[in-house]
Amino acid sequence: MYDQYYGFSGRPFQLTPDPDFYFESSSHKKAMSYLGYGLNQGEGFIVITGEVGAGKSTLVAHLMEGIDPAALTVAQVVTSALDGEELIHVVAQSFGLDIEGRDKASALGAIEAFLQEEARAGRRCLLVVDECQNLDFTALEELRMLSNFQLGAHPLLQSLLLGQPEFRRTLAHHPDLDQLRQRIIASHHLEALDADEVEDYINHRLKHVGWDGRPLFEDGLLEALYGATDGIPRRVNQVMNRLLLLGAIEEENSIGTDMLDAVMAEMTADQSRGSREEPSPLSIEPEAAVPAQDQDIDAVPATEVAALLAERDARTADLEAAISELQAAGAQTAQSAPAQIAQDGEVNDALGRIEQRLEEQERSFRHVLTMLIEWLEEDPSREAA
Repeated sequence: MYDQYYGFSGRPFQLTPDPDFYFESSSHKKAMSYLGYGLNQGEGFIVITGEVGAGKSTLVAHLMEGIDPAALTVAQVVTSALDGEELIHVVAQSFGLDIEGRDKASALGAIEAFLQEEARAGRRCLLVVDECQNLDFTALEELRMLSNFQLGAHPLLQSLLLGQPEFRRTLAHHPDLDQLRQRIIASHHLEALDADEVEDYINHRLKHVGWDGRPLFEDGLLEALYGATDGIPRRVNQVMNRLLLLGAIEEENSIGTDMLDAVMAEMTADQSRGSREEPSPLSIEPEAAVPAQDQDIDAVPATEVAALLAERDARTADLEAAISELQAAGAQTAQSAPAQIAQDGEVNDALGRIEQRLEEQERSFRHVLTMLIEWLEEDPSREAA
């Protein structure tokens, strides 16, 4: 939605890794240097670690774009909590080998035969294993054993291991991983973006989709955004997506810290959904509560969402009409009966309560609309909707 409103050629802050949006921070530049050095060695392990959302997958996607498939065969594995035998089967499948029903020894034999065939054809093999912090010790040992495969004096398999900081700690301190540690030929920890890099990162992504300065970012916004995200690229993407979506919903041509505060409050509320708080006297009645705030949007049928939005529009119109009537009544009372100042005070109090409820209705409506749009846009099959 917001890409159309602001005239972008695409969505610049998608959460899925896209090498077209690769941004080379100082830490990413160092990581690419280590990767280049490691790949030139053609053996052992290359280790890249970083916080969740630091850009490890985007880094690998960028690396894959520059690889010649005629010279290097790449298999990628995203692990869950695998043991050694499970990992061997997953690795075989990632290389396209049919090992269904085979035991571990047969799977290993198939992998070795495949690696030898690739070597005879003049191709090296690279195994990329993501989320390595989920692997248990036996799986890491199997990876080390795979690195023993050779054709003559030439190693047949090199591995690139990606993981979160706990994986780096495991490698450094696990007493039984000495042999694996000795085979690590390059290692780097991806750092978060600094404040200047966050600004450059946002500008880089926006310019890639044709940003012409609209929306304008008000003074102090990007500094506040850095503080809110700690410079983690995926968090920056999450917040920028919400900011731009809010800007489009509100039809704003500039975005400031007040909008950032509203977005951060909504994201915090999303994370704490499910916890129940005592309703305030001015809260919306239970029958008017929006289910999307208490459950995932996928669980709410589209027809129900449409009905809820229509109901909200009607209730908002009723409240606006009530405000107009109370304002008229207050003005008439002030003109015809100055002695009824106390009654005027009651009218003003009632106006204040209704206006506060209108603001709550507006926030609730905006929250539902934001979640609905995100739900529609996160799956291409829902684009028509």
